[in-house]
Amino acid sequence: MKGKLKLVTAMLIFGSIGVFVKNVDLPSSGIAFLRGMIGSLFLLIVSVFLKQKKTSWESLKKNGWLLLLSGAAIGFNWIFLFQAYKYTTVSNATLSYYFAPVFVMMLAPFVLKEKLTPVKVGSILTAMIGLFLVVNLNKSGAAGGTYNHAIGILYGLSAAALYASAILMNKFIKNLSGFETTLIQLLVASLVLLPYTFFKDHLNLSGISAQSVTFIVMLGIIHTGVAYFFYFTSLKELKGQTIAVLSYIDPISAVLIAAVFLGESMSPLQMIGGALILGSTFVSERIDMNAEMLSENKV
Repeated sequence: MKGKLKLVTAMLIFGSIGVFVKNVDLPSSGIAFLRGMIGSLFLLIVSVFLKQKKTSWESLKKNGWLLLLSGAAIGFNWIFLFQAYKYTTVSNATLSYYFAPVFVMMLAPFVLKEKLTPVKVGSILTAMIGLFLVVNLNKSGAAGGTYNHAIGILYGLSAAALYASAILMNKFIKNLSGFETTLIQLLVASLVLLPYTFFKDHLNLSGISAQSVTFIVMLGIIHTGVAYFFYFTSLKELKGQTIAVLSYIDPISAVLIAAVFLGESMSPLQMIGGALILGSTFVSERIDMNAEMLSENKV
């Protein structure tokens, strides 16, 4: 399968997560735990089948704390994202979750010592305006009387902050491939969520419906195992700018899938707000890539 097709497939799979989560009758922590456990087991089997090189124990020790903290961040990021789906629409949860690149831009000067350029400042302000349009319109409750959009969007932003922290921590992980790092982080996420899920939320699988079982298995195998495998194997075959552009299939498809399968709708101003959020991160990413290309081409 060619790189572009694998990446597009992965983004479309990621974009459909919200529809599946909304149809699973379990606490968000339980969904996150089972997703991580099933997904990591699937990737372990894939790595054995494809005879991936064995991970160096020395590399694991050197990156131990980063892998532990980033894995925990990913696990709790899922819990917050799934909570966002419960309190607001998939569209709103996805758009607030896509604030993660904005958080990375805001924290990069402190964590990575990167310069905060005027364009990045403009991107951050534009994204905030876009978020205001989405949140402000939700005060009317037009998207559904059973929702609490403010809480849902706060959950989405919390998930974005945790995901941004995982992205920044990954910058410091050395001598491990993207596939190895992801596999270990999924295993860590499952282990971290295990006590939280069973002792705090008292997860009980005895009364779970057949539909929920089916969707949980799909979330673990397809939305985690298969999607992550396609994503990381496609990165080796594509240029950075292509990856950045195709990555926006995820949030756009999430909005469209939610409209088709859940009957969710967005007003024109909400669409403008979403476009501002996605557009601001896109512009910033393109500028970063152009800067990297210029530095690489210097003699």
